[in-house]
Amino acid sequence: MFNQINIGIVGFGRIGRNLLRLGYDDPRFNFVGISDLAEPEALFYLLGHDTVYGPIDTEIELKGNYIHFGPQKVRILPGAGPGLLPWDALGADIIIDCTGRIWPRTTLEKYLEEGAKRVIVTKPPEDPVDRIVVMGLNNNEISIDDKIVSPSSSTTQVLALMLDILDKEYGLEKAMMTSVHAYTSDQPLSDSVRSDLRRSRSAVKNIIPNQTRSPQLVESVLPHLKGKISGIAFNVPIPDGSCVDLTTQLRSTPSVEEVNTLMKNISENSLSDIIGYTDDPIVSSDVVGDSHSMLFDAKATMIAAGKLLKTICWYDDGFGYSQRILELTKAYNDLEATS
Repeated sequence: MFNQINIGIVGFGRIGRNLLRLGYDDPRFNFVGISDLAEPEALFYLLGHDTVYGPIDTEIELKGNYIHFGPQKVRILPGAGPGLLPWDALGADIIIDCTGRIWPRTTLEKYLEEGAKRVIVTKPPEDPVDRIVVMGLNNNEISIDDKIVSPSSSTTQVLALMLDILDKEYGLEKAMMTSVHAYTSDQPLSDSVRSDLRRSRSAVKNIIPNQTRSPQLVESVLPHLKGKISGIAFNVPIPDGSCVDLTTQLRSTPSVEEVNTLMKNISENSLSDIIGYTDDPIVSSDVVGDSHSMLFDAKATMIAAGKLLKTICWYDDGFGYSQRILELTKAYNDLEATS
């Protein structure tokens, strides 16, 4: 027996659509509403036809302002943020904000005022939330008192998991991350004026250096590593499939074989649903649709000068991340049921 979770999705872009695709046939999830500014016909079309993941394999139908998707009947509502809809009238327990906007906490609290019990926001605000949760790392610390939470970002999850493992096993002294990330929907296809000059350039014709908040977000989850992590991101001309290139200096430097054995054991045991492992010579397209938070690339592990460890972890920057969000909703629901 389980309590059904009533979910409202705000922002029906890539993450919002993945949530529905992944969760529509799970009896624990009841999607009560989708809030977006686009027309229902456009949202319905993009749900069924995805350039990266392909067409869905279940019959879907649009009837008025409702999407019928397997056992789900989901209402489409106009709006694109907090403070616009009576979520209590729809019975929403959890609102998942997938708008990609950085809302102030005071704005996110409007979801709670509208009747939601809890808010999961996919773009971590710059002011504090009640908890940043990385599944497989600190999800056992969640509290029923958490009202506004964030699963960080797909890149942050990879970085946090790897640093936590390496720190516990070998002791972390310093870390430098480079995220090689697929282009995102807010980048222009051709050169176009933006306040961020680098991001004003064509996403499909350039490798674009970009700032990343992932090191700072990891420090909020692993505060004992504060001041030890830095990093940069590069957006590259592919639609999906990213990797974290991590260079670390450790107190006890392992061999390549020791690191690979450690990651293989973790992937097969304690974190098998979160961390994958491969010794195949994979490329970015090989991780599209992979449900792990990260896929450790054993062939890429190397040691420089007996001091610096380099590891590569691949990830689907939308699919595995959406899977973790749904698992997080279940974790909070289970906590409610037992308290």
